[in-house]
Amino acid sequence: MNRSRAWWWLSLVALVGLVLSACAPAATPTPQVIEKEKVVEKVVTPTPVPRKVLRLNLGPGDVPTLDPSLATDTSSIQIIELAFVGLTRQNEETAAVEPGMAERWEVSPDGKVWTFYLRKGIPWVRWNGQEVEQVKDEKGDVRYVTAHDFWYGAIRTLKPETGGEYAYVPAFFIEGAAEFNEGTITEPEKVGIKVIDDYTIQFTLKEPVGFFANIAGLWMLRAQPQWLIEEKGDRWTETGAYHSYGPYVMKEWVHDSHIVMVANPFWPDNIPSVPKPKIEEIVFRMLDESPAFAEYEAGNLDVAGVPLAEIDRVKADPKLSQELKIAPILCTYYYGFNVTKPPFDDARMRLAFSLAVDRKAIVENVTKGGQEPAQWFSRPGLQAAPTLQTHPNLGVKYDPERAKQLFQEVLNEKYGGDVKNLPPITLMVNQVEGHIKIAEAIQQMWKEVLGVDVKLETQEWKVYLKTLQTDPPQIWRLGWCQDYPHASNFLKDVFYSTSDNNHTKWGNPEFDRLVDQALRETDENKARELYAQAEDILVAKDAAIIPIYWYTRVTVTKPYVKRTFSVLGGLEHIEKWDIQQ
Repeated sequence: MNRSRAWWWLSLVALVGLVLSACAPAATPTPQVIEKEKVVEKVVTPTPVPRKVLRLNLGPGDVPTLDPSLATDTSSIQIIELAFVGLTRQNEETAAVEPGMAERWEVSPDGKVWTFYLRKGIPWVRWNGQEVEQVKDEKGDVRYVTAHDFWYGAIRTLKPETGGEYAYVPAFFIEGAAEFNEGTITEPEKVGIKVIDDYTIQFTLKEPVGFFANIAGLWMLRAQPQWLIEEKGDRWTETGAYHSYGPYVMKEWVHDSHIVMVANPFWPDNIPSVPKPKIEEIVFRMLDESPAFAEYEAGNLDVAGVPLAEIDRVKADPKLSQELKIAPILCTYYYGFNVTKPPFDDARMRLAFSLAVDRKAIVENVTKGGQEPAQWFSRPGLQAAPTLQTHPNLGVKYDPERAKQLFQEVLNEKYGGDVKNLPPITLMVNQVEGHIKIAEAIQQMWKEVLGVDVKLETQEWKVYLKTLQTDPPQIWRLGWCQDYPHASNFLKDVFYSTSDNNHTKWGNPEFDRLVDQALRETDENKARELYAQAEDILVAKDAAIIPIYWYTRVTVTKPYVKRTFSVLGGLEHIEKWDIQQ
């Protein structure tokens, strides 16, 4: 019984006794009726605090993979970025390297040995169908992330049987990694990755690389759950099985529909670069641009990209214009050639098609989002990359007269001077409205300048990536965003003759030599000049690609979403966001 109510009853009884003893008895006593006040205890139900749920869009088509060793695309890497944390972390606004799972690191005097010291007490976790729980071993003890898990993840990425397309990145830098990846050595102990103790891991490089701290933080070098992968095989990334340790945990993956991530309650709150999440749940949907934007306007998405067809309306709308953000990101939009397929087995024909593209008209009349016409591939702003100030005449610009001249030369020499003798030409893009609109504009430019009809084909993203890996069409579209902020990540990592990202079938020993030399060069200005020479080969002399524009991100965000805007090519650090309604 409530204590205050007990004292009330005792007082009432005592008062009645005093009244009765003080009154003389009447001959015929009239019974007293004492009406007691009805006491009602008021129960106050607190107003429930609404859960913070963020609704985003990943783009059309299923996420290809959530395996850190296999991921190659932005959608996959975005989810991995939330579920796993690298040894280091790249600040999403400044691109500066910061501590991640490693509290600190040391570099040997010769610059070749990098030692990383891990944080302790961060558990592996999973969604058990009801809540996030810590993963335990066969003894019932909590599994904590250790240097052994990072070693396993790196070695698994490098194993040739894994088939990781990004294995080339650590293979470029780490001693013995290329040979292990190629299968010429089979003992992982011969790779320059060594566990010193449970919380210390060491990398030995072939040569000094000043930005290796960035490399060590990349997704393909993250810790991975060996026990789970050996048990589940390819199914380890599915709903209910996925073990991770980052600020968010995968709750659900409904293929071709959505992915749900929930905050990890076991993530520590003392890491400034990766804070404890404020938003409890993130729902990633898989929609094309226009349906996603319609959902944003209907209040069903909190952030969305702006379709090209809607940019003018959004800029003019008093409400939407306040929610619009146009921000530069370290990415390049480009078309590539399959140089083995006629008529693009001739560099002059490739250059003619490149010179016939009016990049300025595209960014002003089609994309309209503050993009810059790209004269070459590596995005200005990257370390050691050429800039329009240092190399204003580098690369390719719109030149319809020279395009016609080169086109006619090849036509006369190989096709009897008649455009009708050319083989059918196909341009393929992935099935996104914006890419299709850009392709249609370029298709028309080729028709007007060169008199060529080019067929446009589209494929769903996952299928499209497979096509590029197996049998690239004559012309295809891709974008490249920085993995680490250096020109090498654009030139060597993409177009080196042995790179898995090089879908052109093109290679040039002089290009390879220049980017190798630039990577070793410690003087940034000299390195920039070497990269400029490599760019000249890539986009002008050999014309293996058509650089089109340097990206911006054009998005709208609801006012109640407090967020950062990433320059990292679409990878957002959502653990830093909040919803304040």
